[in-house]
Amino acid sequence: MALMSPLFKKRAVSLGIRYNFLRLPTREKRVSTPASASLTPTGKSYRWNRERYSKTRRFFDIWFFVWRFLFGRWLLTQSWSYWGGMTDAKRAARRRAQAIWIRETFLDLGPTFIKLGQLFSTRADLFPSEYVEELSKLQDRVPAFSYELVTKIIYEDFGRPIPELFRSFDPIPMAAASLGQVHKAQLLSGEEVVVKVQRPGLRQLFDIDLAILKGIAQYFQNHPKWGQGRDWMGIYDECCRILYEEIDYLNEGRNADTFRRNFRDREWACVPRVYWRYTSRRVLTLEYLPGIKISHYEALEAAGLDRKRLAELGAKAYLYQVLNDGFFHADPHPGNIAVSPNGQLIFYDFGMMGRIQPVTRDKLLKTFLSIAQRDAEQVVQCLVELGALVPTGDLGPVRRSIQYLLDNFMNQSFETQSVAQISDDLYEIAYDQPFRFPATFTFVMRAFSTLEGVGKGLDKDFNFMQVAQPFATELMTNGNLPDPSNGSLFSELSRQAAQVGSSAIGLPRRLEEVLDKLENGDLRLRVRSSESDRILRRLSNINLGLNYVVLIGSFSLAATILFVNQYLLLAGVAAALAVWFGILYWRLMLKLDKYEKMF
Repeated sequence: MALMSPLFKKRAVSLGIRYNFLRLPTREKRVSTPASASLTPTGKSYRWNRERYSKTRRFFDIWFFVWRFLFGRWLLTQSWSYWGGMTDAKRAARRRAQAIWIRETFLDLGPTFIKLGQLFSTRADLFPSEYVEELSKLQDRVPAFSYELVTKIIYEDFGRPIPELFRSFDPIPMAAASLGQVHKAQLLSGEEVVVKVQRPGLRQLFDIDLAILKGIAQYFQNHPKWGQGRDWMGIYDECCRILYEEIDYLNEGRNADTFRRNFRDREWACVPRVYWRYTSRRVLTLEYLPGIKISHYEALEAAGLDRKRLAELGAKAYLYQVLNDGFFHADPHPGNIAVSPNGQLIFYDFGMMGRIQPVTRDKLLKTFLSIAQRDAEQVVQCLVELGALVPTGDLGPVRRSIQYLLDNFMNQSFETQSVAQISDDLYEIAYDQPFRFPATFTFVMRAFSTLEGVGKGLDKDFNFMQVAQPFATELMTNGNLPDPSNGSLFSELSRQAAQVGSSAIGLPRRLEEVLDKLENGDLRLRVRSSESDRILRRLSNINLGLNYVVLIGSFSLAATILFVNQYLLLAGVAAALAVWFGILYWRLMLKLDKYEKMF
């Protein structure tokens, strides 16, 4: 691609704007010097920033973080741990502080946890909103590794030194992140390229960390509270696949080629070319395509580019990826999209991509129609078929939540609907419910929300849903589905006939399932009685109180015996434990008394 015109440079430089070059998988921070291998740009040292890693040390660091996290979660519910008593505001402040601590600790723990944190920031169905919000801020502000290591990696992968492969190679990286860093270079044939080099020892670190994380995932899977309705082992396997794919630069190169082919007939999009002769599992060489970062709004204005058109092109590009190609960019944050001098969108970073299989697309079509018809029962069934909802014994609360969402969502005008608002409402319902949204779904929703935010920055009147309406109509047309927006009598009769036909066809199967459950003894009748629940809860608390009394007596007796025999230190410990359980018993009695007054 031609270099930037003098007029383009002059307008941008007049505002002091730097151009956005090819970036790494996450939000990078440019470095001006080849920083040492142990200090960040802020001078902070990281133990993980090395070529070799200790399994024992990593095991201790990771599990120490887990136990501190669990202890913090436990303290969150203990009223005695709040100075002046527990209030909603104090609990919210403590959750926020814990979320910030998690983000900072993930950065301290290194590349594996930085990438996991960025993945978890898409899972608002699994984690509280404070955690998701803080993890979405997670950035790779880590030091670059030395140029000597870069030369070593390139020689190991290609068997030739840098001067035999490149006419020039800038030893100072353009950008550095947890997974690697980017250097500008020029091939012997004269083409300008960027060379992405993986951080030394990264695969070894992933192997060690993921082996430890497997044990943690098994712990959460078997946890009586957090394991219920959550497929933690499935989430672990999914994260492993994504992480290993992202550090395989051959896979990223193939993704870039596929993405480039999909956009070859769209002149408004530009994707860098892969130079396969200079690419390996740890080194990726791409065409050098400079541009202005899409979120640098003043620079775009100075270059004379139409911001409203760019907002529409960004949404259009992603809708093409999801609805037409079934192959989409899973991390389209502003650092991965730039704009060329002639107004083309330039896409970077293809390590994390999503795919939508044809069978999944058909199920999504069915779900889309059910939502359009406001049929919560059918939506629940579709979500079960998609694997996004665990078929527990009682899905009544889930169905009612979905019906509430449908009633509120469908009553709004199409033009006023926001992707971010819709996804927030959906995740609000999903949290603490038996949902397990696939990664593809969460990636799509996050991407839509991100692009909507960028679009509003470019054009304050931008509405992603309004741009998506023609594509939604086309989607239903291609799926041979009746358009619910058409209020004609024929359309309504067609919809009802299709619904009756579908119910009639599915009735024998549903009857057979009920009979099978009855025959196998799996059919359960659930009856709730508030009076029975109250009595059982009271008996449980009384039993707990008896345990406290036994412990108080035991520690009091032990303290007395130890004191008589001059074991003063041990006697003091036993007495302190007796006092502690006495306080717990007193609080339990107050709780029982308060509970009895409520009924």
